[in-house]
Amino acid sequence: MPELFTWEFAANPYPAYAWLRTHAPVHRTTLPSGVEAWLVTRYADARQALADARLSKNPGNHGSSSGRTGIPGERSADLMTHLLNIDPPDHTRLRRLVSKAFTPRRVALFEPRVREITDRLIDGFAAGGEADLIHDFAFPLPIYAICDLLGVPAEDQDDFRDWAGMMIRHGGGPRGGVARAVKKIRAYLSDLIHRKRADLGDDLISDLIRAGDHGEHLTENEAAAMAFILLFAGFETTVNLIGNGLYALLTHPEQRAQLQSSIASGRTDLLTTAVEELLRYDGPVELATWRYATSPITLGGQSIAVGDPVLVVLAAADRDPARFDQPDLLDLARRDNPHLGFGHGIHYCIGAPLARLEAQYALEALLRRLPDLTLAAAPDDLRWRGGLIMRGLRQLPVNFSQESGA
Repeated sequence: MPELFTWEFAANPYPAYAWLRTHAPVHRTTLPSGVEAWLVTRYADARQALADARLSKNPGNHGSSSGRTGIPGERSADLMTHLLNIDPPDHTRLRRLVSKAFTPRRVALFEPRVREITDRLIDGFAAGGEADLIHDFAFPLPIYAICDLLGVPAEDQDDFRDWAGMMIRHGGGPRGGVARAVKKIRAYLSDLIHRKRADLGDDLISDLIRAGDHGEHLTENEAAAMAFILLFAGFETTVNLIGNGLYALLTHPEQRAQLQSSIASGRTDLLTTAVEELLRYDGPVELATWRYATSPITLGGQSIAVGDPVLVVLAAADRDPARFDQPDLLDLARRDNPHLGFGHGIHYCIGAPLARLEAQYALEALLRRLPDLTLAAAPDDLRWRGGLIMRGLRQLPVNFSQESGA
C-alpha cells in the first residue's frame, strides 16, 4: 500500500488514490493528527456518503473526545455554529438565510466588481515580466471579493488579507498561527456586527442581522460563525481553484492553446466547460469536510461504527474510471462531467456560483492579457500545501513579456 500524507503524496496524491480505489475503496487509516477515520475513494460510494443523513456534520457526534477535527481556534472563539458543522433543521434554517446572497441574479450583479478586482490585480504586476500567481493574484482576488460580499469596509480589507495569509501559511503546520488569525477575525466580526446594526447596508452581514431581527432566530454567534465560514471556505477554495487551474493549463500547452484561441475569438463555451474540468481534474478541495456516523453504516463493503469519522476523498472520486472516461486526461471540452468538486447533497457548496464567476474571469483575463505566460520553475520544484481538506500550491512563479499586459 502506498504511504499517505507525506510531502510526496501532497505533490501528487493521485497514484495513491488509484491504488485505494482498486484495493481498499473504503479504507480505515490513522491521520497525521492521530485520529482514525475512513477514506472513501470511489465515485459511487462518495455520492452515497455525501447525501447520507446518517453521516452527521456535527463534531459532537465524533466517537472520541481525543483528536481535533475542526478549524483550529473555532471552538474557543464560539465559531462552531456554521454550515459545515451542523445538521438539519438548524442547517436548513441557516442555509436558507445565506442562500439569498448566492442566487444567480445576485452573483451576476457582483460580476462588475469581480472584473474590477481582477484587472486591478493584473495591472499591479503586468509591467514587471514576472509574478507569483498565488501571492499576487489567486490569493487576493477571492479575499477582496468575499470581503465586499460580507460588507467589510475597504479600509479594513487588507487586515483580512493578512489574517487569511496566516491561515494559509500555517494551515499544514503549527496550529497556533491559525488560532491567532481566527481569534482576530472573530473579534473583528463581533465589532463589525455591532457597527452594522447601527448602519445596515446592502451586504451579507446586514442581511443576516435583518433576518435575526425579523424572527429567524439568528444569534450573534451564529451570525459571526456564518460570516467566518463564508470567509474561510470562500477564499481558500477559490485560491486553490484558480492556482491549481492555472498550473494545469501551464503544464498542458495544447489544452491551454485551445482555450486561448476560444477566448481570442470571443467564445465562452469552452471557458465554461474548462472551469468544470479543472474542478474535476485537480480541484481545490481534496477531501470533503468531516462527517460522523450516527448509526451503523455499510459503505463499500465496510462496516462503519457509530461515531467513526468519514472523509470523502473528492479528488479520488473525480478520477474514478468507473464514472469518467480517461479520468487522468485533462479535457477542457469534457461534457459528461458530474464532478464532486463542490460536493453533493444538502451540503453542496453554497458559494459555487461565485467561485465559478471568479475562476472564469480570472482565467479569461490572464490568458487574454498575458498570452505568453510560462512557468518559471520546474514542476518538481513547486511545493504544495499539506493538509487534509484543501490542496493547493504555495507559489506559482511565471514569466511573460512585459508589454503583453498593456
